[in-house]
Amino acid sequence: MAGMAVAFAASGAASVTATTGTTATTTTTAAGKPPQNVDPPQISGTPQEAQVLKGDKGSWKNSPTDYNYFWTRCDKNGGSCSNIAGAHGATYTLTSADVGNTVRFKVQATNASGSDFASSVPTAVIVAATKPPPPPPPPPTPAANGCPAGTGAALVTGITPPARLIIDQQQASPDVVHAGTQQIIVRYHVTACGRPVQGALVYATAVPFNQLSIPPEQPTGADGYAELDFRTLAGFPVSPRQSLIAIFVRARKQGESVLGGISGRRLFSIKVNLHA
Repeated sequence: MAGMAVAFAASGAASVTATTGTTATTTTTAAGKPPQNVDPPQISGTPQEAQVLKGDKGSWKNSPTDYNYFWTRCDKNGGSCSNIAGAHGATYTLTSADVGNTVRFKVQATNASGSDFASSVPTAVIVAATKPPPPPPPPPTPAANGCPAGTGAALVTGITPPARLIIDQQQASPDVVHAGTQQIIVRYHVTACGRPVQGALVYATAVPFNQLSIPPEQPTGADGYAELDFRTLAGFPVSPRQSLIAIFVRARKQGESVLGGISGRRLFSIKVNLHA
């Protein structure tokens, strides 16, 4: 009986040992997997120098525990990419070095089992920043006599009292008006401070009225001349013995009173020959 009991105990121990080994084998877990990208990273923003691009890491599976970001500069077709030094944030400000190229946003996802990379599609080709036009230069500072410094044409905006505009020349075409004349082109020259004036507004009208049309004010150019286009009206000629057309001319600075400021006035005449 004692021998049988020992044999049974030994047999039972062997059975338990076998069973324990089987349990250890079936409960071993599978090894973990590194991150895997599901939706690729994306970039938002304007592809223009000095603009800020924002990167989105996309979607990953296998539970990444850490992400590293890389902005890469590529050729205009999105290839030949290289990491941009120091560009490891979620945003990137485009520079002049990016102009003519494209940019990608690359993400490295990591967990205890490894890491993997995924990259966005390239941006459009980066264009240069739009530069605003330079501001207009300030008008010259007038001296005590109201005349701006410098040589050549004086800008009317730089002229102040006591300086005044002077209308010193008239050029008419034709220089003699006949009975059948319908159009007269007249140029007036404006000076101030001994220099031609650019930007003065010139107005002229025939006296008495209804002989010639009244053209709109015209600005003087860099040569100091303004050109006005007159047309003869029903009131011309004023008599069969008319020998002159008197023309009142005024030059002024825009924004000033027509009777004040630096405005100047003069009376000219154009010859008339009704019998030629």
